[in-house]
Amino acid sequence: MRTVWLNGEFLPENEARVSIFDRGLNFGQSVYEVTPVIDGHFCNWPHHQARLERSMATARIADDTDWPAVLNELIARNGLTEGRIYLQVTAGAPADRVFPMPEPQAAPTRFAFTQADALLDNPQARRGQRIVLRPDLRWQVRSAKTTQLLYAVLMKAEAKEAGVDDAWLVEDGVVTEATSSNAHIIDSRGVLVSHPVDHGVLPGVTRISVIAIAREMGLTVEERPFTPEELFAAREAFISGAGTLVVPVVEVDGNPIGNGGPGTVTAEIRQRYIEVLRQQ
Repeated sequence: MRTVWLNGEFLPENEARVSIFDRGLNFGQSVYEVTPVIDGHFCNWPHHQARLERSMATARIADDTDWPAVLNELIARNGLTEGRIYLQVTAGAPADRVFPMPEPQAAPTRFAFTQADALLDNPQARRGQRIVLRPDLRWQVRSAKTTQLLYAVLMKAEAKEAGVDDAWLVEDGVVTEATSSNAHIIDSRGVLVSHPVDHGVLPGVTRISVIAIAREMGLTVEERPFTPEELFAAREAFISGAGTLVVPVVEVDGNPIGNGGPGTVTAEIRQRYIEVLRQQ
């Protein structure tokens, strides 16, 4: 049985309890981070910490947990060598459900847990994802990593029902991102194109490394929106995220991308990123 961490205590997972009055449960006033774990170490923490602090500021949550100490201990207690570690901070549990922010604010609810998974030997990295395009109807503060994920859950369900792996979201004629990861293309010129980091997309931690690696490889990078038409005409397409690393996309709405198989540029970016993670 896994050990989890809740509000300062390490507990068996079946003993962890959160109040029904918690503002994360009642109002979605909570934020989270997921970091990959490679060779027993959690990765990219400075970027995750910076995004966590920005997300908490947006959601008006205050917390000063020493997360590295918590995460290291969780990994050790659960003997995790590869997978991911999830942490969440909510606006806490006041004595009752009240819509306005209570004064004084309740102490934040904080928890974390590990998940064992094969990040490096991922079958989708070998065969590529098949996806569909769907309208992006999420709320407009996507740059904060909040737990308001209902639309993403619904779109993942639609993708599964369509017999594919995921959906990429489209708003005002341009692709924003995938349901839970950033979206990229290698266009017909060989340029890596990625939606700029703004309120329209989540500032992905993996995306930071992907763009740096692409530039080290000598690729031109354009941080701008791209259209579905550009996606269909692209040489390659791929996603990046903490839970997937870098995974190629080989089909969109039934249309093959490039030659219909995982692209060589994507494969090199993925391999270089894995090497970066293993050096941390």
